[in-house]
Amino acid sequence: MPLSGSEVRTLVDELLHEQRELSAVAKFARASPSTGNRAPGQRHRDLIPLTAPRPGEQYGFEVDLDRCSGCKGCVTACHTLNGLDEAESWREVGVLLGEIQIPASPDPNAGNRVIPWQQTVTTACHHCVEPACLLGCPVLAYDKDPVTGIVRHLDDQCIGCSYCILKCPYEVPQFSAKRGIVRKCDMCQGRLAVGEAPACVQACPNEAIRITHVRSDWATIEWREKREATWLPDAPAPDYTVPTTRYLTKTQRPYLAAGDHYRNRPAHAHWPLILLLTLTQIGMGAMLAGWWRNGLPTTAWNLSRANLVGLAGFGLFLAGLGASVFHLGQPRKAWRVWLGWRTSWMSREAIALNLLLGVAGTTAAVSTVPLAWLGPLGRADATVPLLPFQVALCGLLTVAVAVGVVTQIMVYVDTRRSYWSWSQTGPRFLGTVLLGTALAGNWLEPSPVIAIGLGLILLLKLAQETRALKPAQSDESRRTQGRRSAELILGPLRPLWCFRLLAAAFGLAAVLFGPSAGLTPLIGGTLASVTLLTGELAERWLFFAAVSPDKMPGLP
Repeated sequence: MPLSGSEVRTLVDELLHEQRELSAVAKFARASPSTGNRAPGQRHRDLIPLTAPRPGEQYGFEVDLDRCSGCKGCVTACHTLNGLDEAESWREVGVLLGEIQIPASPDPNAGNRVIPWQQTVTTACHHCVEPACLLGCPVLAYDKDPVTGIVRHLDDQCIGCSYCILKCPYEVPQFSAKRGIVRKCDMCQGRLAVGEAPACVQACPNEAIRITHVRSDWATIEWREKREATWLPDAPAPDYTVPTTRYLTKTQRPYLAAGDHYRNRPAHAHWPLILLLTLTQIGMGAMLAGWWRNGLPTTAWNLSRANLVGLAGFGLFLAGLGASVFHLGQPRKAWRVWLGWRTSWMSREAIALNLLLGVAGTTAAVSTVPLAWLGPLGRADATVPLLPFQVALCGLLTVAVAVGVVTQIMVYVDTRRSYWSWSQTGPRFLGTVLLGTALAGNWLEPSPVIAIGLGLILLLKLAQETRALKPAQSDESRRTQGRRSAELILGPLRPLWCFRLLAAAFGLAAVLFGPSAGLTPLIGGTLASVTLLTGELAERWLFFAAVSPDKMPGLP
């Protein structure tokens, strides 16, 4: 067919042109077994390895981004084959938006021109070399197959604590409210074992997803040393868990960003955890102040003000521990939380808090019963205000409190989220314990010194919390985790932040000016304690709601 002058389009040119214009569905139909082009099932077996991984290798996803059309066939197939809940999804499809540069003309000296670009991305579990979900699980509900390298979730072992969701930088594990457990992609391990492709691989009409062999040591070197492997723009850094997924494309992507790059929403508040952290830490401080100050009678029950303050702190501590159970999807299996102590900070936190519970319970009993009941552990000399045994218990209690607070801090620091870094989490948690100590001291002996000390603790804590707002002034193009958290606090969470400041100011005023205003120590102490405790609950709500970690690209 003549086109212009000497240029001619032959039959071969027409067929090639037609092939380029075929839709994804047409390509799939032409490659189906009914056409006789391939043996039944051969098309899908081509997309998985024909042999098991050799030593040092494991299975991994390989995604050709230039083939992915965003049809979500992989999502539907995964959902159907695995029988997922309505709102549950083990594979997601997102987009990268932005601009790319292409040659302006065949002339190499003509330079490049910039055009808008969209690239769809399909993501699932990356079956990492060092999976954070596995290392963080407190009940050993994850297993990495030694032959295939597939990271599996053991549903019958899970207690539904959701800590693996916080640990995974890619937000892969999904909580099933219907079952009260977390579940995730297992690369259709059963299908692979019999030579069948996973559901997502088999369903993709463009063959954009396949399974390959990945050398674990090479992946580690690529991500952590050479950093030469192809990864997605605007996604969590792969050097943390060493993912085995490979994303292939011929497109240069220096100006692409996730479709949800500018979408910033508050995170889930986790109210049982808010109560756990706030009540236990306030209670720790009150126990230390009350029982260190306590003196024991020799013949009657010890109902001194100091001991009552210590017992009140012990009650708050128990209430916080009790509230934590409501965070679990499977509360009856909570006893398993100690199993992962070798790698999980959540297990270590549970062990530390239970040891603290034992020490605090013993101290409560010893500080309450009559001295005569203690036998050789007590002293007959009534002029000695504290028993040696009680002094030893209070010292042990102090050590147990310190260990408990450190483990609580590390539970969140270990997630590697910027808003939960040690510099942010440590002062918050330690400040709450000190605030509990100062409030208890104000109950015991109200004085200007204690009031000023409480005020300093509160002001230093507020100054540290305010530091989280500084990233809001950074460059708009660098939407870091810190900037997104600051935008949440100054945006949709602003009313909560203002309430936190007002509660702190009102509580501090009750401490500083309560005596001069004619408030009795009981009324002033109660007013200050309730107000400041409410402010701490608001601060801990912000602690959870304002976190905004990096994630895989999503939809606008």
